[in-house]
Amino acid sequence: MKLLFMGTPAFALPSLELIRESRHRLAGIVTRPDRPRGRGRRLSVSPVKEWALKNGVALSQPAGLKDPSFWEWLEGLAPDLVITVAYGKILPPALLDYPPLGCINLHASLLPAYRGAAPIHRAVMAGEESTGVTVIKMNPQMDAGDIILQEAVPIRIDDTTGTLHDRLASLGARLLLQAVDQLASGEAVFKPQDHAAATLAPPLTPEEERLDWRRSAWELYNQIRGLNPRPGAFTFFRGRRLKIWRAAPPAPEKGPGEGRPGELLAVSPESFTVAAGDGALTVLEVQPEGKKAISAGDFCRGYRVAPGERFDSRE
Repeated sequence: MKLLFMGTPAFALPSLELIRESRHRLAGIVTRPDRPRGRGRRLSVSPVKEWALKNGVALSQPAGLKDPSFWEWLEGLAPDLVITVAYGKILPPALLDYPPLGCINLHASLLPAYRGAAPIHRAVMAGEESTGVTVIKMNPQMDAGDIILQEAVPIRIDDTTGTLHDRLASLGARLLLQAVDQLASGEAVFKPQDHAAATLAPPLTPEEERLDWRRSAWELYNQIRGLNPRPGAFTFFRGRRLKIWRAAPPAPEKGPGEGRPGELLAVSPESFTVAAGDGALTVLEVQPEGKKAISAGDFCRGYRVAPGERFDSRE
């Protein structure tokens, strides 16, 4: 079967690898146009583009999916099936209807939960105990198509978005190839989603990166690990931004602790502990503004941090 793959970030790479090794033919790849990044605004290529160039697969980077030149390229490939994995744009109806077997999508949640752009971040930040991957037959609505295959995985107490991302990418690749095989053999079964149970996973906002110490220690802990490795949670210390990359799971007991929210309660050789609105949070790794990430203990020694100082939500 001839396949067209559409994807952009590293999450798509395990799927590409399995498709390349399968009995199906990877006829072409579509990824987003190169984007300027960083202070120098140099053009940055997507991980999927790098993979396509390395493996010699036909590549298209259309500015829009209605572009006549893209359609001319697409018709030259004549794929039987279109696969999308974190492509980053809604597919127009004409493209959804074009391939004989339609278009399928790998989504990093147990649909209908967490429809949208940031399902992994949102699941971790919400403190979910499980999530998963879903392969759907695409329709014009976002992440609302019929389910072909779905598999759940636990979210570990020390998972970050980064560690969970990697597990879901690998699991999703296997599930995606299984769905492709079922479509090729005519054995795929389509299950409608329960749209009344749908929840959303919109893109993160800059305000969500800010730690509000009035929240519970568990909410802060989930926020920190949900924003790791990107974009990172932050607070202010002595008027300067401080990113907090890692913290320890809070103690199970709840209730107001000692100190006011944001007050530094204790310093140890490896960590420091901050009062929250409910309990206290022990911080393990931080990154001062303009510096590299360091252990919380090294931060306290280098900056001569002492109990009683404050971490603030605002400058």
